[in-house]
Amino acid sequence: MTPTWRTRAGRAATLATNAVSRRLHLGSGTVAGGRVGLAVAPDLLAQLAEGRPVALVSGTNGKTTTTALVAAALGGPVVTNATGSNMPAGHVAALAEGPSGVPVVLEVDEGYLPTLLTATSPRAVVLLNLSRDQLDRTNEVRMLAGRWRAALAGASGTTVVANADDPLVVWGAGTAPRVVWVAAGLAWHLDAVGCPSCGGRIEFADGWSCTCGFRRPDPAVTLSEADGASSATFGDGPTVPVDLAIPGRFNRANAVMAAVAAQAMGVAPERALAAMATVGEVAGRFSTRTVAGHSTRLMLAKNPAGWVELLELVRPGTAPVVVSINARVADGRDPSWLWDVPFEELRGRPVVAAGERCLDLSVRLRYGEVAHTTQADPVAAVAAAGRGGDGPVEFIGNYTAFHDLYARR
Repeated sequence: MTPTWRTRAGRAATLATNAVSRRLHLGSGTVAGGRVGLAVAPDLLAQLAEGRPVALVSGTNGKTTTTALVAAALGGPVVTNATGSNMPAGHVAALAEGPSGVPVVLEVDEGYLPTLLTATSPRAVVLLNLSRDQLDRTNEVRMLAGRWRAALAGASGTTVVANADDPLVVWGAGTAPRVVWVAAGLAWHLDAVGCPSCGGRIEFADGWSCTCGFRRPDPAVTLSEADGASSATFGDGPTVPVDLAIPGRFNRANAVMAAVAAQAMGVAPERALAAMATVGEVAGRFSTRTVAGHSTRLMLAKNPAGWVELLELVRPGTAPVVVSINARVADGRDPSWLWDVPFEELRGRPVVAAGERCLDLSVRLRYGEVAHTTQADPVAAVAAAGRGGDGPVEFIGNYTAFHDLYARR
């Protein structure tokens, strides 16, 4: 379809506004232009996505990394919102600036998934997980699952790649005409104990189930780990090694889901996973940098579910750990979720509490009997941790705490 004058004007406004934003150092130029473009042409997102093969990635944790893995799997030029601007303004900015006629891979905020389904008619949708996040402004997660469920009922041309181990994801994806269930795992169960089907209690044993009959579906794709090696079995198809440069079982599970999405986009799983092995970091996550003279691995955890995964990742080591917490708008103003994180796993390690809410964190660590020191400035905290322990420093921060240190590295 030939673009209308309004579409052309909206795209031009998007590009011009983003260019000015970057030139004046008012931002990264990934949101403001999209807002202006949508004001000029309200259907700009649908117009820019029309005719393109699109994959969407949504969920509470792992969106940015999984989006990068899908993009890597597809190979060649791909349009994607690599900076994590995951609402329609960011999507419009990415599409306006990217080349036409190439695949599109978009990270999508959980609340905006229905909008993107309608606007882009995607070939693949990856649903990772649902848990509490940004407690002061995010909908209760069962409401989000219900919105997914209503929106996906009409997604006839879409392959939904869904985590079979998350009851809320299963409920949300349950109406989709085509679902590929993946045994991706779920370390954090506390947001999924209430059955979304009947209001009863989900029991997690041999999978999960409720007395009403709502239960874990049989997965078509599984991730297996033995003797330090990982592999994915794709139904009746191949078993493929999963060997990533980025650490953690959760990332390997995300890679398997990304490979299923890539398969729906026309890329064989073997080729997709081989391409993902080249991804060494994603927007600074899991990167190793020198901070205050100490080698430091940077990690991001936004909510209890994400913290559980990263604490499990660092648990086997002895390196000092800096835990940094802010409570700005992007983090959510309410830090009460700290009490749900099992910081007790850090006992016996050199630990420094950092960030603008380091005193809240210090109280939580004290009640968890985790010996620690407190240093609000994250760079100074890394310096203190490096002096007090052996080996590289492990830095785990929530959203703005992570980005503050990454920008100052």
